[in-house]
Amino acid sequence: MISKTKPIYTWDAKPSRRNLTAADIIACKGNKKLTQTTANTIEEASAAVDSDIDMLICDASNVELVREAAPYTFLTAALTIPNFPTDDDILRGALKALQNGADSVMTARRLAVVEMLAQEDIPVMGHLGLVPRKSTWRGGLRAVGRTAKEAIKLMQDFRDLENAGAFSVEAEVIPADVLALISPQTSLITVSLGSGHGGDVIYLFQSDICGENPLPRHSRAFGDLAKISSQMAKERRAALTAFKSACLNGSFPGPAENAGIPEKELEIFRKSLAGNV
Repeated sequence: MISKTKPIYTWDAKPSRRNLTAADIIACKGNKKLTQTTANTIEEASAAVDSDIDMLICDASNVELVREAAPYTFLTAALTIPNFPTDDDILRGALKALQNGADSVMTARRLAVVEMLAQEDIPVMGHLGLVPRKSTWRGGLRAVGRTAKEAIKLMQDFRDLENAGAFSVEAEVIPADVLALISPQTSLITVSLGSGHGGDVIYLFQSDICGENPLPRHSRAFGDLAKISSQMAKERRAALTAFKSACLNGSFPGPAENAGIPEKELEIFRKSLAGNV
């Protein structure tokens, strides 16, 4: 992996290496398709690295953890709305995430917030299309851009986000044909989540990829960890039940688990207890 990386300085002014820089990602637009998934644990990050996933995104609170297992992968820190309520919180949170090893930050906040971060030369990913936390304004969880009027408004949203200084955007649940037309019209790196193959980056949650939970319509499971997890749960309960039973019937601990003592030494000990030594 390290042979495919290039030297950088982190936002904490420490030498490091990355598989991709923001400039590399921008240069890939229209030339090379990239992949992105989530990682919020050491195992998830390690699995993504071993699978040669190009980009990772994690909760801002998990940057240090993810960096342990993915030291060289381009990493975006998501500044979740409830955890960073004010502009000051957002800026401090962004700088902290970058200090901890993130390469960019993602926010679904207003354009002024994006502009504030971009003015500090922070690579910012915006969020357009279906933004689940704001789905009440869309009438619920649904695709965005299924009418010409809505698609035209969406195109303007992309332009506004670009003008605010974002370098990329999570484009979530937008009709594939619509994103395919929008993406070439913007300098933003379009990260397609359920929005077809026309984005510059194809993105899917790792839990969906691995089949860990019921899938939203726009996802596909490439594994079946839910089945394995269910089997593990059954095995765990069966093992605990068998453990208790063995404890009560005297079969555990048994000779294989018990430490021994030579019979001669044991006899001396018995006599000592009886007061004969």
